Amino acid sequence: MERIRPIEILLGEVVIYLIIWVFNDYMAAMLSLIFGSIFLLILLVSLVVELVEKSKVPRWYFVFMGLSVLAPVVAAIVYALINKGMDWL
Repeated sequence: MERIRPIEILLGEVVIYLIIWVFNDYMAAMLSLIFGSIFLLILLVSLVVELVEKSKVPRWYFVFMGLSVLAPVVAAIVYALINKGMDWL
């Protein structure tokens, strides 16, 4: 079985976020802020713990978490460029 490449993970997440953005941009903005913040916090805690004591957490975990932080930002930028702004602002 082949592993999923990081770009495929990023594109999949961006597509999911963009679907939410298309249906309701206000809810998508809130979900993007919430999920992005949660993934960022988990990533930062994981990195600090990894610096303190090495664990057997694979490298792809950190890549996945980093992409999960980046995906809502990319989706918001793409939506804003396509839609020429956000309706609720």
